[in-house]
Amino acid sequence: MTKDILSLIQTNMSTFSKGQKLIANFILESYDKAAFMTASKLGKTVCVSESTVVRFAAELGYDGYPAMQKALQEMIRSKLTSVQRIEVSNDRIGNQDILSMVMQSDIEKIHLTLEETDRAQFDQAVDAIVSARHIYILGVRSAAAIASFLGFYFNLIFDNVTVVHATSTSEVFEQLLRIGPQDVIVGISFPRYSRRTVKAMQFAHDRGAAVLALTDSEASPLAPIATLTLLAKSDMASFVDSLVAPLSLVNALIVAIGRKKNDDLSHTFETLEQIWDEYEVYEKVEEQN
Repeated sequence: MTKDILSLIQTNMSTFSKGQKLIANFILESYDKAAFMTASKLGKTVCVSESTVVRFAAELGYDGYPAMQKALQEMIRSKLTSVQRIEVSNDRIGNQDILSMVMQSDIEKIHLTLEETDRAQFDQAVDAIVSARHIYILGVRSAAAIASFLGFYFNLIFDNVTVVHATSTSEVFEQLLRIGPQDVIVGISFPRYSRRTVKAMQFAHDRGAAVLALTDSEASPLAPIATLTLLAKSDMASFVDSLVAPLSLVNALIVAIGRKKNDDLSHTFETLEQIWDEYEVYEKVEEQN
């Protein structure tokens, strides 16, 4: 369904039963909370039965409540403010044990990411990175941590890596000035998506570079620009971005590339070990003097 779910509800409001109107009004007023409620909880919140909620979803043309819930989540994916995230997070946690709930949620995101990762896209991403003339990595805000992590290990494997520092839009384009065909850019962004990352990815795409997006959904603004897309589940309802699933996917990417570049990686570590040994000897001489 391509029509905005809120518009769909407003258009059909006159056809709803009394109970359905209660659901409709709640969603229109608090869609940020409704998107993360089970059918049972939504029913209890507006004082109708769970079956009424399920019928409401069908009335709108969805194949069950989960499909309607997904449509709501996709709609608000990039719209939740930090304050709304805190409110939704508090509502979801309630009186539950925070440690257990957060860690269990992270485990579920890794499972979902594993199940939904396109193996062909993953393999193509590995090949594109290995064969690239130059590799650019870009992540803004919390995604910068993943970009830095990826850059650290890529610098051990390759000698053609640039982690793009994004303190300003103009600085991003300055660092991407020479990007072109035979290059690849890895753009990392999760809700709320970074406009700087989207603009940089579009620039790289227009210059003919291979564009690899690491994001959470096909609805992400990075997806239409990307040559290849790797999806990792995130929690848009928490004010703290959950990076567990994206980081796990990045780990897999690094390991797969490391196996492809095994000889180069071995040589790098042999060189590092020699440097470390020499530096330790130098330190001992300094201490004796």
